[in-house]
Amino acid sequence: MKKLIVCGALAAFALGTQAASAAEFYIIRDATTKKCTVVDTKPTTTTTTVVGDGVYKTKTEAESAVKTTKVCTEQ
Repeated sequence: MKKLIVCGALAAFALGTQAASAAEFYIIRDATTKKCTVVDTKPTTTTTTVVGDGVYKTKTEAESAVKTTKVCTEQ
């Protein structure tokens, strides 16, 4: 019985750290300033809009996408 509890705790810990390391990045555009920024949490306000392809796995990938996203490059 103790082995079962230990195995369950280890499995829960392993799944928890895997989910925590799976970061998500978003490109958002502020409606008033018209500037794009990369954030690591999905915006919940109505003053910003998610642009680009939605979710990016790395911050570098999202920052690269800012340079090619049309609404972020036009002024």
